[in-house]
Amino acid sequence: MSVQTPYDEFTKKVDMSYVNAAIGDVLKVAPKGAIVVIESTISPGSIDRYVRPYVESQGKVIGEDIHLVHAPERIIPGNMVYELLHNDRTIGADDPEVGEKVKKLYDSFCGGQIVVTDIKTAEMTKVIENTFRCVNIAFANELAKICRHDGMDVYEVIRICNMHPRVNILNPGPGVGGHCIPVDPWFLVGDYPSLTKVIGESLKANASMPEYVLERIYEICQEKGIKADRVGLYGLTFKENVDDYRESPTLQLMEMQKKHLGQPLKVYDPWIEKDMVENQYHDLDEFLGSVDFVVLMVKHNEIKENMDKLEGKVVLDCHNICQLPRTYRI
Repeated sequence: MSVQTPYDEFTKKVDMSYVNAAIGDVLKVAPKGAIVVIESTISPGSIDRYVRPYVESQGKVIGEDIHLVHAPERIIPGNMVYELLHNDRTIGADDPEVGEKVKKLYDSFCGGQIVVTDIKTAEMTKVIENTFRCVNIAFANELAKICRHDGMDVYEVIRICNMHPRVNILNPGPGVGGHCIPVDPWFLVGDYPSLTKVIGESLKANASMPEYVLERIYEICQEKGIKADRVGLYGLTFKENVDDYRESPTLQLMEMQKKHLGQPLKVYDPWIEKDMVENQYHDLDEFLGSVDFVVLMVKHNEIKENMDKLEGKVVLDCHNICQLPRTYRI
């Protein structure tokens, strides 16, 4: 069972209503002694605080009528089947014997290493995995701002630093989207507000990037004398080569664009077929023909394979994929 687990924007705590609703449906048909496996990403202690009381309120005895197991999913949009089959997995269970039963089931399709542990540890490991990535992305984004402030090439700085055998800095980007990295670390901030200073600041740093990119767009428009109606954003999804636009940096940027530019920018994404925003295009050539300034928000294969079509355009490259003249970096 895997359903969404958003966070409350005020308390920053995980919202378990979807999980408990799904469990309620499962309990209606589950035989005595059934094992319920929760794959949703949840904060450490969520099963103890929310799921156990709910199951017991339905008249079920945990450990007899129902066994609870947490096996957090580890897949990424665009590569789901491969990662389902090959990624390592964690099984959290109250009873090691129950954990081993679930491990045997997962062994039937998962080629990665499977670790059996307790439920709270399993909950914590998944949240930490996404939080680790959040903090590292924030570090790269902060480096981009520092280097821009003093006229340095952040990509060259990172390239040289990564030559060190124990350094592996990520590249900066226009923001963080999707259903994991911009959401899951808030679970820790909500549960441990006084102990998560670095994590909290990292989330803020990543959330600031769409507005930072928008300010760069405004600066370049002023420098080049380009009007807002000739600016186009390439990419609506939260990452390359998928149709998932949840928490998309482009959508975040477009929500605040009137603050600087006063009108909606043009936008195009080959992976989004339906109309989602104003001034959206569905053909690359038509889109490029309508703009003088292209902002590369997403590094889809399509644009990397058609980089020559950006010749003569002003480009703000948020991913360091364009080497054409008149290209700006974040």
